[in-house]
Amino acid sequence: MKVEETKLKGCFIIHDTVFKDDRGYFFESFNQQKFENLIGVKINFIQDNQSKSTKGVLRGLHYQLQEHAQAKLVRVLKGKVLDVAVDIRIDSPTFGEYVAVELSEDNFTQFFVPRGFAHGFKVLSDEAIFFYKCDNFYNKASEGGIIYNDSSININWGNRETENLLSERDKMLPTLNEVKHTLNFNL
Repeated sequence: MKVEETKLKGCFIIHDTVFKDDRGYFFESFNQQKFENLIGVKINFIQDNQSKSTKGVLRGLHYQLQEHAQAKLVRVLKGKVLDVAVDIRIDSPTFGEYVAVELSEDNFTQFFVPRGFAHGFKVLSDEAIFFYKCDNFYNKASEGGIIYNDSSININWGNRETENLLSERDKMLPTLNEVKHTLNFNL
């Protein structure tokens, strides 16, 4: 396992060691002790989530507030996505900046998104199965979001707007500036 720091403090891209032969492959997708040693933070994942989406689906940008904030370790089981984390920690020197990483079933890359970040992904393949571990339980009353095409963040999703398939909820999300005063995390 190799860990790559990103420009956003606390976000890490994880490259797993994969053993391949004529039968297929094997890799250790998660080891608590190794993970904590590599990122330098104690973490206790308590919930796993999985979603299936078709090409062009864009989910996000989502976050949880206060004591319900979540850190996530994300990966793709099938297909390919562009995964994005946006720093929404008010006092951070990288507030409003983002990191994007391509995750796929072929590159075995994982992405660690700590508390205090909005998260989203765009499906690049015909279909994608997306898996993530969370260190806190989901709480509907604490959920928040930022519109995916906020011009102040200026995320390069890699295509024209008409190719994005969003939920009705995600189409109506506010801008970062509109939610800035509400951002409060249990970090």
